[in-house]
Amino acid sequence: MIERLAISRFQKLLNQFPVVGIIGPRQVGKTTLAKSIKRDKVLYIDLESDLGMAQMINPGLLLRSKKDHLIIIDEIQLMPSLFPLIRAIIDEDRRPGRIALLGSAAPSLIRKSAESLAGRIAYLELPSFQIGEVDEVTKLWIRGGFPDSYLANSDEESFEWRDQLIGTYIQKDLPLLGLNANPRLLNNLLRMLAHSNGQLWNASTFAKSLGLTSPTIKKYLEYLEGAFLIDILEPYHSNAKKRIVKSPKVFYKDTGLLHKLLNIQSMDDLSGHPGLGSSWENFVIQQVKNRFGKKYDYFFYRTHDGTESDLVITSGNEPVATLEMKYNPAPKLTKSSKLAVEDVGASKNFVVTSNDLRFPIAENIEVIGLPELLAKLS
Repeated sequence: MIERLAISRFQKLLNQFPVVGIIGPRQVGKTTLAKSIKRDKVLYIDLESDLGMAQMINPGLLLRSKKDHLIIIDEIQLMPSLFPLIRAIIDEDRRPGRIALLGSAAPSLIRKSAESLAGRIAYLELPSFQIGEVDEVTKLWIRGGFPDSYLANSDEESFEWRDQLIGTYIQKDLPLLGLNANPRLLNNLLRMLAHSNGQLWNASTFAKSLGLTSPTIKKYLEYLEGAFLIDILEPYHSNAKKRIVKSPKVFYKDTGLLHKLLNIQSMDDLSGHPGLGSSWENFVIQQVKNRFGKKYDYFFYRTHDGTESDLVITSGNEPVATLEMKYNPAPKLTKSSKLAVEDVGASKNFVVTSNDLRFPIAENIEVIGLPELLAKLS
């Protein structure tokens, strides 16, 4: 088994909170992570299985009879009515590490969870594989980090697995979460988002193309974000004297899904594709966010005159670093990039390339490879 970086964080939360929620996309490894915890007594309940549903015919009786176990309840979003019961059981005995809830939806989409377990639960978002867990960076970029996709025997098998996963989201998962939309329309939306990956979000443009209203398309986007399919990057406002764009950027959480929707199966396909640059930008941003999570806040910087930085990393209100992503191992720095560095005022500024070489390219700006960047920010 590939050891996940999140295992120590999960153990720490179990030692502190009565309930720990592991959230993340379907098939990302939540069950494997939860079961890897060493406990003498563990009860695993899968709400997607007939056995799991049979076990929960009288959930209060079952959960109270196993109070000396670590109880793992998988796919909790399928039975949100459990949350008030779990709250009552926890209030009877608030020992840490009693229950682990696994869900393929953000807490905001799991009805009643926030108000029912407030103060009793801590959430851990498990991302797909990341640098530091696996060694083949290009393979991770092309196939994405879903375990079955990354570990597939061939690019063809990985591509087919991702196709099936997207179909499952469209046909099953998103409707279960409350997004009752035509499957063909959802498929078209996902493909449109792939072709505009990393660009400024314009709800009216998407709505017009799909024959929907802007409020409806915004609702769809919220569901896709809540299901861990897409990631919304907000603009950074550091200079009140400049006209800063207000629209966010939309990226895919996993570049393997992005490449499937763009029909990119291999590095040869990607190297000649017009989406190469935005895919590399997407990959770097998600690797940084996966590694550091809530330790930092993340934005992009862009003004109406074209001054831009791909990623601004902040701690509190203070900028920590700016990143410009250039797949070319011999990048050229633009005037826009230099102006963005001056505007943001971070102490560390990097151009992240596909090469492992590290060298200064301008005053207070370094060229760096992605693995070394992650180590540097650590």
